Amino acid sequence: METVYTCFCTEVIHEGHLNIIRAAQRYGKVIVGALSDQALIRYNRFPTIPQDERVRLYRRLDGVTNVVIQDDMLYEDVLALIRPDYVIHGDNWRTGPESVIRAQVKEKLEAMGGQLIEVPYTSSEQVRKVDQQLREKLAMPEYRRKRLRQLLGLRPVVKALETHSGLTGLIAEKTVVAQDGRLDQFDAMWVSSLCDSTAKGKPDIELVDLSSRLRTIDDIMEVTTKPIILDGDTGGLAEHFMYNVRTLERMGVSAVIIEDKKGLKKNSLFGTEVEQTQDDIESFSEKIRAGKRAQLTDDFMIIARIESLILERGMEDALGRASAFVEAGADGIMIHSRKKDPAEILEFCDRFRAGDKHTPIVVVPTSFNAVTEDMLAAHGVNIVIYANQLTRSAFPAMQRTAEDILRYHRAKEVDDRLMPVKEIISLIDEL
Repeated sequence: METVYTCFCTEVIHEGHLNIIRAAQRYGKVIVGALSDQALIRYNRFPTIPQDERVRLYRRLDGVTNVVIQDDMLYEDVLALIRPDYVIHGDNWRTGPESVIRAQVKEKLEAMGGQLIEVPYTSSEQVRKVDQQLREKLAMPEYRRKRLRQLLGLRPVVKALETHSGLTGLIAEKTVVAQDGRLDQFDAMWVSSLCDSTAKGKPDIELVDLSSRLRTIDDIMEVTTKPIILDGDTGGLAEHFMYNVRTLERMGVSAVIIEDKKGLKKNSLFGTEVEQTQDDIESFSEKIRAGKRAQLTDDFMIIARIESLILERGMEDALGRASAFVEAGADGIMIHSRKKDPAEILEFCDRFRAGDKHTPIVVVPTSFNAVTEDMLAAHGVNIVIYANQLTRSAFPAMQRTAEDILRYHRAKEVDDRLMPVKEIISLIDEL
């Protein structure tokens, strides 16, 4: 009897999946691939039920002969293992980023004498409702809050992109790039105090209070599902930080990063050009301990940002602080530098990792932007934050557009660099 293979990544079976199974049965015995947790994340679908539960769900379907784990969004390994006569899939992968997966499947099948069968994608109210329910589930605080910790266990490097509005949140959520036959995307979102302040036309000196920043977070959370890391500046007074931790945890924020400075906050990239005061180790450690005492779940993370290299206090100071802050309960260490050469960052990571194999390391490659994620991962980095690139790219584009409208007294000259309104609207999901 001939073999038919199809791959599922769903947690809820709807009529579209049943249509696939019924169509597959006409060609032979049906084997369903359950996309693994790691592959699901690369495929922009974060699991909310364990992998083994998904396997049991698929096995219970009428007409399914066997279920196997597919460990990659690409089908190469599973096709070599099963050597099916047919692969069956909905026709919705003919366009968009998934088309690279389709092309690879088709090529491999043809090489082994198999055939790709595509069935019309099932579009119905039930399918739309199930998809919407899954997105809403991922957006719930109890699921979103723990996703960063889960990602750290599943991804070699967690990539976070700066967001400062619902629209930039959607960009971080939905941007997928196909290259070298694979799909890539951002894993998390970074809510930067610099970008949040800039979007409000205010200086980055902790002038925008937490209540205002919470409104930004709420706007982002309303339309996205990915975990949020908050730039918490200095964290303020320890007594206030405790309450803020509870608030962020309740909202579903995954982590807050606080820097070991005190007094009037100035952006770190100014370094020693402006007066900045580093907090002493014990005081900042107590702030970390206060925050950890306040949190109610194990999901939320407090990450300590060390400014020693920014303020030219030296590597030994940075490493000493890192050790003390981990001992105080910090769930991660962010090390920052404003040098274009990443050498001191890599040295810190190597030396820190020599004594601590597990505490996550976070870096923000704004100045040392030539270093790759793979290089950082090789030195023990777990989270890479692209902290301000959306804001910095948007401002010159908008300014140039405004200038040209003034210059030509009409909008025609700027039209070729504007995104069509229909494409903007397509970013936004309707209920």
